Amino acid sequence: MNFRILTGFVLIIALFLSGCKNTSRDEIKADVIIYGGTSAAVTAAVQLARSAKTVVVVCPDKHLGGMTSSGLGFTDTGNKEVIGGLAREFYQRVYQYYQTDKSWKWQSREEYGNRGQGTPAIDGDKRTMWIFEPHVAEQIFEDFVRENTIQVYREHWLDRDNGVVMKNGKIISIRMLNGRIFTGKMFIDATYEGDLMAAAGVSYTVGRESSQTYNEKWNGVQAGLLHHNHHFGNRKISPYTVPDDPDSGILPRISNNPPGEKGQADKRVQAYCFRMCLTKVKDNRVPFERPEGYDSTQYELLVRLLNDGWREVFNKFDPIPNRKTDVNNHGPFSFDNIGMNYAYPEADYHERAEIIKEHEKYQKGLLYFYATDERVPDEIRSEMRQWGLAKDEFTDNGNWPHQIYVREARRMKGAFVMTEHEVLGDRMVEQSIGMGSYTMDSHNVQRYITPEGYAQNEGDIGIHPEKPYRIAMGSILPKENECKNLVVPVAVSSSHIAYGSIRMEPVFMILGQSAATIVSLAIDQKVIPQKLDYQLVKQTLENDGQVLEYHSL
Repeated sequence: MNFRILTGFVLIIALFLSGCKNTSRDEIKADVIIYGGTSAAVTAAVQLARSAKTVVVVCPDKHLGGMTSSGLGFTDTGNKEVIGGLAREFYQRVYQYYQTDKSWKWQSREEYGNRGQGTPAIDGDKRTMWIFEPHVAEQIFEDFVRENTIQVYREHWLDRDNGVVMKNGKIISIRMLNGRIFTGKMFIDATYEGDLMAAAGVSYTVGRESSQTYNEKWNGVQAGLLHHNHHFGNRKISPYTVPDDPDSGILPRISNNPPGEKGQADKRVQAYCFRMCLTKVKDNRVPFERPEGYDSTQYELLVRLLNDGWREVFNKFDPIPNRKTDVNNHGPFSFDNIGMNYAYPEADYHERAEIIKEHEKYQKGLLYFYATDERVPDEIRSEMRQWGLAKDEFTDNGNWPHQIYVREARRMKGAFVMTEHEVLGDRMVEQSIGMGSYTMDSHNVQRYITPEGYAQNEGDIGIHPEKPYRIAMGSILPKENECKNLVVPVAVSSSHIAYGSIRMEPVFMILGQSAATIVSLAIDQKVIPQKLDYQLVKQTLENDGQVLEYHSL
């Protein structure tokens, strides 16, 4: 079982056995309390420490860095010129690490090449490197924490029901399931899920708004819109147990519900997966094993797809150093566990653990299926048997990533809502605290049956902005009447489709630093973040290397 899940179960059981009383009466005080262990949490903490503020990081995670250190090493950079501040420092440290010969254990630097996500992996002129192994990223985050003497409380789970104490619209303290209390002047919610934000009573949404909510073209249900290659296209793949017989039942992982009308709102969430670090190096390879509860019938739709001639299985085995890969979803039936995560954003810890466990079983089962099932074409089966989990990654978790890829969960309804209009440049943000540039990228949201009786996916959207865009200060601030001392740099205030671009890890690092700057200045100026003078924020961010507007070369 995933280490983080097991920890959650232990804490929940401990809380139950204690009769919901504190198991520890410790109270920790600091200027700023950060909840979460993501990349944004680390950059926020570093910025605060460098600003001479006392700060503690409190998180349910054992490992720091979120997806950046949990398999997403083939970085979604977009335009790297707008990645500044501590985010750029992170990628400069990656560059420095791979300058030494001892960093290249399983291949030479020359053999690796230089392919990245739309950009070269290594930029020697700027001394940055955008592609890396998971353990390298985690070590850099740990170095950040150690060098800045930041105290981190790991495996601490927020009591989401009764753990947030509010007074006069401010958070006074937060209590963990183990009873430990953290008191601060300011708080930052740096979780993917927005748990602290929600527990504090801040407004949020889950799922897709209608296209009419913000007058957007690309929001809401988009049935029939087929972007990328993650769909069945014109392939006539029957979704029924007995092909072409609706009375025989439906194959696993296909919804019997209609997809909805175009542009319609729903509560569905884009698919999650684990970004796996795999290798072919025999001495560093752990063969794929049959997972507990394995059921080959879960992959019957894939069998039909393969029989129809689909062969793109290895198209997103993207290379990272030392003959490893960052493996992402690709194709109509792949590592995205479509439709199995709808409850996750608001689920309690136990239900989230079950959802994560199901995703892990599905994905491990898919690897095992590819490697062993005789219905898989010989060339694919033979190729998959050459791959395995990297033995020197995620060593305390069975070489499996610590963090599931929560592409989207709750999104705050804050002081400003980012929409496709800001991302595509139709409207200009006035108070920029950082920039994004990546495609508005939503993975599939559902797999359904077309009126003609075939399997099809829906929700995968890819719309590329013409140039980088500004991210509004108000998008990380709650409305003033809801909370006056909380900043939210990950579960930001944006529409579903705009979040598809904002949700990239470099942007989260940027927003983490900006969030820290805002709360630090608010403490200094003795005002709430919503009343802070933006010109002061802008000057401070630019002095610290943040890029707030784009000037094309």
